[in-house]
Amino acid sequence: MRFLPIIILAAGLSFCSNSRQNPAATQEPATSVEVATSDMRTGAEQTEKYLPYLKGKRVAMLANQTTIIGKSHLVDSLKALGVNIVKVFGPEHGFRGNASAGVSVSDEVDKATGIPVISLYGPKNKPSKQDLADVDLVVYDLQDVGCRFYTNINALVRLMNACHDSGKELLILDRPNPNGYLIDGPILDMKYKSGIGMFPLPISHGLTVGEFAQMANGEGWLENKVKCNIRVIEVANYNHDMYYTLPVKPSPNLNTQQSIMLYPSTCLFEGTYLNHGRGTYFPFTVLGSPQLKGKYEFSFTPTGIKGMAETPLFMDQVCYGLDLRNYDVNKLIKSKKINLQWLMELYKAHPEKEKFFQSSLSREMGNIDRLSGTGLLRQQIAEGKSEEEIRASWEPGLSEYKVMRKKYLLYP
Repeated sequence: MRFLPIIILAAGLSFCSNSRQNPAATQEPATSVEVATSDMRTGAEQTEKYLPYLKGKRVAMLANQTTIIGKSHLVDSLKALGVNIVKVFGPEHGFRGNASAGVSVSDEVDKATGIPVISLYGPKNKPSKQDLADVDLVVYDLQDVGCRFYTNINALVRLMNACHDSGKELLILDRPNPNGYLIDGPILDMKYKSGIGMFPLPISHGLTVGEFAQMANGEGWLENKVKCNIRVIEVANYNHDMYYTLPVKPSPNLNTQQSIMLYPSTCLFEGTYLNHGRGTYFPFTVLGSPQLKGKYEFSFTPTGIKGMAETPLFMDQVCYGLDLRNYDVNKLIKSKKINLQWLMELYKAHPEKEKFFQSSLSREMGNIDRLSGTGLLRQQIAEGKSEEEIRASWEPGLSEYKVMRKKYLLYP
């Protein structure tokens, strides 16, 4: 393969140490599921398509610990090959992925490369014209997990706005969506627009970031409905139904393949008075609270973990509930649906129902509305509505979205 020399040249460079997975928590796909093979190549791996384009240009990159080629960070590799990377922009969790969720990140100089890193998750959330004044081309390469409330797509649109305002082209190195098979959930009611939901998408949108960027341009989601000049290096030999195992965890609390596959369903528990695994080494795969003692045998005890969750809900208290670490994710893949039964079951089991939808993060009512994108879900669960009734309320928006989505697809 033509990109092999890049990997060899970069092999001696440092790579983030956050890629460890818990084997017991990783769910292997069934044989009936198409698995991504060695023929699949991410945009970043296809260096022959973009390396000549970078030569002689002053390059800025929006990157984090998932910005890899082979076993090395793409920034390290490109710098070793003489690409003039003048600055890096860091999203939530930081450039090297060491910051906790929701924690403001400061500007810094990257110790490994000496390149200035400008945080887009602190006082500013997009590059200024001054930041881009000495830049010829901007590169975006972040691994996404395909959910509306995962903030990488927000960072992408802000970057698109900044590139348009400064007259810069944006090169997007596309990556597979591990939840690309799943298009489900209510479309965001824009009155619940927030930092965890900025666009009228379902919970799981079934797009790669390259496809999403095309949709953002095409649907007028940029400021004043402008269009950013984008170029996408597509993933080779990929389709949306492929089971893709991420080589690096995309954020500190999505640290296993199991958590990534469950995330579209279990992230809703951030809007409840339950611990969803924060303060453990298996977030998004266990659910529980002290109030459920006697109703579930499984238990876990959240503790403060630096870089993951330093003050989790129910810290140092025994929580009882569901253990989903060995849940068969093929059930989700085959159903092509978010699992609502866990939310319905735990609400029914919880003895303090008036507290159930008190956010585990903000301790305030309403976060479930921003996560789900609708003010109805909390009410529907409380009223004991069936899953069929809840899903019916997502229409016709979800079906209309699926039709609209087809205009922007790069892959089958």
